[in-house]
Amino acid sequence: MAKVFYDQDADLSYLQGKTVAVIGYGNQGRAQALNMRDSGLQVIIGSINDGSAERARADGFSVCSIPEAVRQGDVVSLLIPDEVQKTVYETDVRPNLAPGKVLDFAHGYNLRFGLISPPADVDVVMVAPRMIGVNVRKAFQRGNGVPAYVAVWQDVSGQAEQIALAIAKAIGTTRAGVIETTVAEETELDLFTEQAVWPIIMGSLLLASEVLVEAGFSPEMVALELYISGEASEIFRQMARVGFFEQLRYHSPTSRYGTLSRGERMLPDDVRERMRSVLREIRSGEFASEWEEEQKRGYPRLLELKKRTANHPIIRAERNVHRLIKIFLPE
Repeated sequence: MAKVFYDQDADLSYLQGKTVAVIGYGNQGRAQALNMRDSGLQVIIGSINDGSAERARADGFSVCSIPEAVRQGDVVSLLIPDEVQKTVYETDVRPNLAPGKVLDFAHGYNLRFGLISPPADVDVVMVAPRMIGVNVRKAFQRGNGVPAYVAVWQDVSGQAEQIALAIAKAIGTTRAGVIETTVAEETELDLFTEQAVWPIIMGSLLLASEVLVEAGFSPEMVALELYISGEASEIFRQMARVGFFEQLRYHSPTSRYGTLSRGERMLPDDVRERMRSVLREIRSGEFASEWEEEQKRGYPRLLELKKRTANHPIIRAERNVHRLIKIFLPE
């Protein structure tokens, strides 16, 4: 059983009197910075001079260059996209990372695959909310929180875990519960979901749309039935709320029988081994090397893949549905 921490297990005093430098003011950066400030912490923003910096200033934050923010910060939260973290770390963060500081990540990718190697004289922690930034903020404002993972990569001060839990409390995640893990486990699980689970879900929906349209069904009705209506997202919501199989009670007996009786034959026998293969690629570092090479070459394969999706007929069907039907979904 995993160890879980809640509000009562975390103490904000470990961050009192300290300055938290949030590097990046995007999806997670803005949400975490606002939540930490509302929790009473001193927060500054380190950013390049772009639209996100302007938004941070509009939100009332002191904004400075990334090197200056690192120099001022006692805790440095590196909340920029994975693919730019290595360069920003090497050029702006590492030269200004004095002994005794704390380096905080929201995802372990660059640590796990050795793209960032922090010096031996700083604490290194990970607080990883399991939700997009906008909902981290919304949950906090409602007095709730979203779950998170917490891990210690390097404990120099002897207080790294307490500091990580204080960060988790400040952004509201201990209200829901934070699970103690490792950087490796968080990273590998996240990548596996992205590379093995979502491709199957998305691929099956696209394949179903093609089969149904070929059989003469209206493209607009197919798109509405498969996902635009929000029924699919509601199924996932109820899975999270009441349980994977328990959510079936909200469906008719006909639906339950059809789903359970046909389920096994819908996945090829070799899917399990394909999933294991993806996991091996992740754990061995093969995917990380492939992705790093893709970035160096200017993302040619990613651009080709995006181009392919842009021409799929389902896009036209989506536009027609949204033009004809009013869809009201909870945010």
